[in-house]
Amino acid sequence: MKPTTQVDSNAAMSLGMNIRLSSMMFLQFFIWGGWFVTLGTFLSGNLGASGPQVGMAFSTQSWGAIVAPFIIGLIADRYFNAERILGVMHLLGAVMMYLMYQAQDFAEFYPLVFGYMMAYMPTLALVNSVAFAQMKRPAMEFGKIRVWGTVGWIVAGLAISYLFAWDASDAIAQGMLKNTFLMCAVASLALGIYSFSLPPVPPSQGKAASIKDILGLDALGLLKDSNYLVFFVASILICIPLAFYYQNANPFLTEIGVENATGKMTMGQASEIMFMLLLPVFLQRFGIKLTLCIGMSAWVLRYVLFAFGDADSGLFMLILGIVLHGICYDFFFVSGQIYTDQKAGAKIKSAAQGLITLATYGVGMLIGFALAGQITECFKLGDGTDWTSVWLYPAGFAAVVLVLFFITFKKEYSYNSTQETNR
Repeated sequence: MKPTTQVDSNAAMSLGMNIRLSSMMFLQFFIWGGWFVTLGTFLSGNLGASGPQVGMAFSTQSWGAIVAPFIIGLIADRYFNAERILGVMHLLGAVMMYLMYQAQDFAEFYPLVFGYMMAYMPTLALVNSVAFAQMKRPAMEFGKIRVWGTVGWIVAGLAISYLFAWDASDAIAQGMLKNTFLMCAVASLALGIYSFSLPPVPPSQGKAASIKDILGLDALGLLKDSNYLVFFVASILICIPLAFYYQNANPFLTEIGVENATGKMTMGQASEIMFMLLLPVFLQRFGIKLTLCIGMSAWVLRYVLFAFGDADSGLFMLILGIVLHGICYDFFFVSGQIYTDQKAGAKIKSAAQGLITLATYGVGMLIGFALAGQITECFKLGDGTDWTSVWLYPAGFAAVVLVLFFITFKKEYSYNSTQETNR
């Protein structure tokens, strides 16, 4: 019998494994970006959905985020391999995506998109589990794998605008946007089949589980820290204006006549990559408080630019608003994840990340999508929408959250230290 040798913890993944995991991430986010960005335009332009109905459709993402911990905690962590559940979820998703492609009205479409998000949202955690299980140095290796997810989102948007031109005004009138669901059904089928070829990731937990464990409620102890409580509440509140962007940006750009709107929106994901590289510098130099404030300030500026920009002389304002996505997302949400990781003890790191995700993408955006739908409906005109008034609402809301956060968050958290210091 050969002696057991210790795996070198410094050994990097093989090129082949890098390619396999990168392909998984590419398809995962190609699927999401390939239909979610243009969903609002499709619903209002092709299915005649009202503002509240559009909000209902987008809120399925939040319901999926709320359900996801149960799927992961009850099934993936305790009974079946992660890569197998990933495959099953995407195969189910392919079927529902094809049925969404065939839907003729909102009443038929809504149950399908709700069911699809119940299947898709848990896969966001599953692809991370599959990737992390193959890594010896996650801190060094994960970013290089995850970036291919952003590339997948970008490629989907560019294909819709520049390869197929499904988001052109005449194409929308002809109902061509429904082809995004067919494209994503094919991609979901491919990823579903591909997932069964990925390295096995067996269950990591025992089969006994409580609801408290699944929801990560042990992490609620972090809220005893007044500083973290302020951050937690601000995270939920800032997701309300965030929902306006996801729900309204593409319909807004399309309605006011911006050509290749979906393709142009991929500049937001491109900037996300750039600002992700700059984030450690800002955290080191300015600390967590100012970094979070910069992120929230970008939300205010973005919506003001959207409110007063146009498709002609003001197009640069719209482009700048799109490019600000990198700051909006990285400087608040990613830095917030880092802050949460450093605040949590070793035993509740995962629970803490799960709790903040449920609170933001679940509760916060659920409220945001509902409000965005109602407010957008209030400013519907006979031949369009009063977008200036619509965008000033999230701008003002984000400004209030920014001011309250700046006043009440009394301490900064050092990026390189586990010590808190008074500002």
